Amino acid sequence: MKPGTNGRAIATMVGAMTCFVLNDALVKHVSQAMPSAQLIFLRGLMASALVLLVAHRLGALRRASALLNPRVALRGAVDACATLMYLLSLFQLPIANATAINLAAPLFMTVFAVLFLGERASMARWAALVLGFAGVLCIVQPSGDGFNAWTLLCLLGTLFHATRDLMTRRIDPGIPSIIITLATALAVTLLSGCLALAGDWQATAPRELALLGVAAGFLAAGYFLLVQCMRSGDVSLSAPFRYTAVLVAVLLGYAVWREVPNGWAWLGIALLVGSGLYMLHSERGRARAAALDAQPE
Repeated sequence: MKPGTNGRAIATMVGAMTCFVLNDALVKHVSQAMPSAQLIFLRGLMASALVLLVAHRLGALRRASALLNPRVALRGAVDACATLMYLLSLFQLPIANATAINLAAPLFMTVFAVLFLGERASMARWAALVLGFAGVLCIVQPSGDGFNAWTLLCLLGTLFHATRDLMTRRIDPGIPSIIITLATALAVTLLSGCLALAGDWQATAPRELALLGVAAGFLAAGYFLLVQCMRSGDVSLSAPFRYTAVLVAVLLGYAVWREVPNGWAWLGIALLVGSGLYMLHSERGRARAAALDAQPE
């Protein structure tokens, strides 16, 4: 692994999670005035158009045939199915329960990386992963009576998300990341479009369309950064930093809705921050040791 690769992977993971949370906040606001399927479809159209424009400006459309590459197309289909399963379960579960299940993805990602990518996850990485997930549970505080058959669907969606990230590493490095991003955006849009046709459709105000446009920008950026992250660095290292989504959500909740965390949430925040700092400290020590070993005697 080249020096700095893992650092870039962590940075892109944090950036992706931040973009996804900002997208979710905007979608949550717009959903009060628009059917969910219609919202997801319109947002997907905007995100796809934006990614298509960026791909054109980068000259990547010369590789547009890669959209039909079996691994690229399958990754997009898996992502679309994962999104559908998560949203369907989200409508039926308490949001805290769905969030906790969805953020089990780093655990699955690390296990998959060890089993299928041949990575060696150190004790520090496992410890940070477990501490981070404990922090997530303290913050979202899921209720025991909220777990039912929809929980299994949400868990399956989480497994699909982890599988999607594993599949990203198997795609030909010569295929531009923006093309993989475009495949994902198109797959989600097509699937949500089928749902939108089967449901109610209503007129949309310009303000809601504008907010959806901003959300689509964050969504497209999140897609791209996540692809970049999964194509570089160790998956078992970057996976725990997916938990930063919870920290960003807490900060956003306070800044916008003046939601103040309770005692358990503060404990969770401390665990999340502590696990991240511990991971960074451990990896810095490993990098220094590797550099010393590489020096000629």
